[in-house]
Amino acid sequence: TAEIADLHLPIQPGTDVMLFNGMLHIMLWEGWTHAAYIANHTNDFEALKATVRDCTPELVAQICGISKEALHQAAKWFATGASGDPERRKATLSLYCMGLNQSSSGTAKNAALINLHLATAQIGKPGAGPFSLTGQPNAMGGREVGGMANLLSGHRDLANPAHRAEVAALWGVTDVPSKPGKTAIEMFQAAADGEIKALWIACTNPAQSMPDQATVRRALERAELVIVQEAFSTTTTCEYADLLLPATTWGEKVGTVTNSERRISRVRPAVAAPGETRHDWSIATEFAQLLAAELPPLPLLPAGEDRGEGNNVSEGRTLFPYSTPESIWNEHRESTRGRGLDITGMSYAMLDAGALQWPLRTSETTGQARLYENGIFPTADGKAKFSNTVYQPVAEPREARYPFSLTTGRLRDQWHGMSRTGTLGRLFGHVAEPSIQMHPQDMAHRLLKEGDLVHVTSKRGSIVVPLVASTEVGMGQSFIAMHWGEEFLSGVSASGERLMGVNALTNSVFCPTSKQPELKHTAVKILKAEMPWSLLGVAWLPELDALAAREKLKVLMAQFPFASVVPFGRERTGLLFRAASHEAVADEVIAQIETLLGLGGLDVLRYADKKKGQRRAVKLERTADNAERVELSGFVLAGDTSAEVWIKTLLQDQLPAQAYGRLLLVPGSKAPVAVKARGKQICTCFNVTDDAIRSALVDCRGFEDDRLGQLQTTLKCGTNCGSCLPEVRKMVRVSMPTAQAA
Repeated sequence: TAEIADLHLPIQPGTDVMLFNGMLHIMLWEGWTHAAYIANHTNDFEALKATVRDCTPELVAQICGISKEALHQAAKWFATGASGDPERRKATLSLYCMGLNQSSSGTAKNAALINLHLATAQIGKPGAGPFSLTGQPNAMGGREVGGMANLLSGHRDLANPAHRAEVAALWGVTDVPSKPGKTAIEMFQAAADGEIKALWIACTNPAQSMPDQATVRRALERAELVIVQEAFSTTTTCEYADLLLPATTWGEKVGTVTNSERRISRVRPAVAAPGETRHDWSIATEFAQLLAAELPPLPLLPAGEDRGEGNNVSEGRTLFPYSTPESIWNEHRESTRGRGLDITGMSYAMLDAGALQWPLRTSETTGQARLYENGIFPTADGKAKFSNTVYQPVAEPREARYPFSLTTGRLRDQWHGMSRTGTLGRLFGHVAEPSIQMHPQDMAHRLLKEGDLVHVTSKRGSIVVPLVASTEVGMGQSFIAMHWGEEFLSGVSASGERLMGVNALTNSVFCPTSKQPELKHTAVKILKAEMPWSLLGVAWLPELDALAAREKLKVLMAQFPFASVVPFGRERTGLLFRAASHEAVADEVIAQIETLLGLGGLDVLRYADKKKGQRRAVKLERTADNAERVELSGFVLAGDTSAEVWIKTLLQDQLPAQAYGRLLLVPGSKAPVAVKARGKQICTCFNVTDDAIRSALVDCRGFEDDRLGQLQTTLKCGTNCGSCLPEVRKMVRVSMPTAQAA
C-alpha cells in the first residue's frame, strides 16, 4: 500500500496521535475545519484545540520522523481533498487496522483519527468516515452480542445501571455484575499469579498469539484445570489442555456474522462436521445445563415475563433453553430492542433470503445504509464528543541496551497463528520461512548479512531467527510476522528453555480503555548468533505422512538452538526442516530427521564424514507419469548446507535430476549441472512467479493499465483474490519506459 500511495508517511512507531493532532493544528491554522458542523453537531472541541495548539509542524515532524511538507500535504488532502478548497471538499475515507488498535494508547489513536473526521465534517456522507479494517472476520458481531468481559449485549455498558437492568430482565435474573471481568492480558496474569484456577479457551491459541509468552505459559501450567475447545489439535495451546473438546471450524459452522458495514449474513456449513465435533454454542449450552443441574433451582419470573421469542419461562426453567442457533439469535435480537443496532425487524427467514444491514427495527423492511447522515449521534444530546487526545509515547521506548523497535504484523497469505493456513504449502510460496526484516544500513553497521542467524532479545525473552535485508522498514526498526509461533519457529536456549516464537518478545502493556496490548512495538537488541553447524532437510511426502512428520519434527526442534519447520508445495505436499547449532548434533538425531522425511530406507544415497561433522542423504524417484524421468524426492544436508542454493530448487521446482546421481552428495554452492530456478512466487492463486511476469511483460504495450490487462490475460495474476495486485502493479510500472512511466 505504501509503495503505490501518492503520499507515504513513514512515522516512528507509536506516534499516530501526534501525527493526527499535528494535522488538526494545521487545519485550524489554515481554516480547513468545518466550523458550522463543529458548532451544530459536536461538543468539547475547545479542550482539544488547546491540546493541539502545542502540536506545531516542527514538533510533529521531529517526533514522527517525517517532513513538515509531507505533514502539511496530508492535512490538506484530508480536509479538502484534491481540490484544496474547503468550500468544495471531496470525501475523505480513513482505513485503519491493528496499527492503531494494538497499542498502549490505542483508544486515543482511534479517537484522534475520528477527531479529524468530525472537525472536517468527513462523516455521515458517501465515501467519508473512519473505516476500521478489523483484525478478524465477525469482530463486529462479537461485540454486538457482548462477547467481551467489559460489554453487555447490544453495545450496553456494564457500568450503566439501566443497561444492567435491561439485560437482567431479558435473562430472567435479578441482576448482572457491575464490575467488568478480566480481559485476556489480565486473565492470564491472574492465572499465573494463582488467582484464577481454571481456564476455558475457545476460538483462540493464546500459547501462540498472546504477548509475553513466558507469563502465558506460566498461567497455563499453574492453572488447575485447562479446557481447550478447538478444531486443530496441533495448536500449541492444546499441549496444555487437561480436557480437549473437538469443536467445529469455519466451514462447518451455522449462525450469523456481521461485517464492517453492519451487514448481517447467514453462515451455513460447506461441509458436514466430522466425528464427535460440536458447535461452540452446543458445547456451552450443554455444559451450562449440566452445571445448572448441580445448583439450586432458579426462582420463577413474575407471571407473563418472557426472555424473548421461544423462551417462555416455567417452573424448573433454565437460563440456557437453546436448541438451535436460531433460538440464540432470537434472544440476541430481542436484546437489541431500542438500541442503536436494533434488529427487531429482522428474522432468520429474512436473513436466509439475503444479508441485511442494521439497524432494522420492527415494522421496517430495509436496514439503514449509512449512519449519522443527519448529524445526530448516539449520545444524550445527539452531538458527537471530541476526545481530548494527549500524545503518549510507546510504553517501552528504545534504549542503549535495546536499540531497535520491533513491530509485528501479517503476511499477505497467512492468517493469525496459522493453525489453519499453516497446513497448506501453497500459502508459503510468497514468504517461505520465518525471518526478521532489518534495514540494510543497520545490517552493515553491525557487520550482518542476509541469511545470518540473529538473537532477537527483549526484556521478556529471546528467539533465534534468520535475517533478511529490507528497505520496507526504517533505520532502527525491525519486523517479524506475527504468525511465527513455536509451531514453526523454535529451539532451546543455552539454559535449556524452549524458545517460544515471536510473542516471547512482545510487550503485554495494554491500553487502559480497550485493553489491547502493544503488540506493534517492542524494544529489542539484535545480535549475530554464531552457529557454524547447520542442517537442512527437504522432502515430498504423502499428505497425511507430512502432517504426522511435522508434529514429530516439532519435538525434535528442542535438540537445536535454532529450528524451523514449514510446509511447501502446491499439488504435492512437502516439508522443510531447518536447524543450526554450535556443534554437530548426535547422528541419532539426524537419523530420526532422515526417517521422518522418508530417507530412512536402503534406496537412499548417503555420504558421511564424522570428523568434519558432515552428513548428506538424497533420494531419487522415477515419476509416476514418466518412467524415464527421475526427480529428487528428498534430501538432508548436515554440517555443510551451502548446496542449498541449487539442490533445494532442484527438488521444489521438480526439475529433472537423472543427470546428477551421486553428484548430489557433493558439497558446495556450485551446482554440478546448471539449475534454473522458477523464481519467487508472486500470485498464489495461479502459481505465477516474478520471472514469468517479467518474461510476459516484454510483449506488453501501452500505458500501465493496458500492460496490466495484457499481463492478466496471459497469466491471470491478480485476477482472483487480488492480494498480489500491488506487487504485480509495481512490476508493471518498473517494466515501462522511463518517459512513459512518468
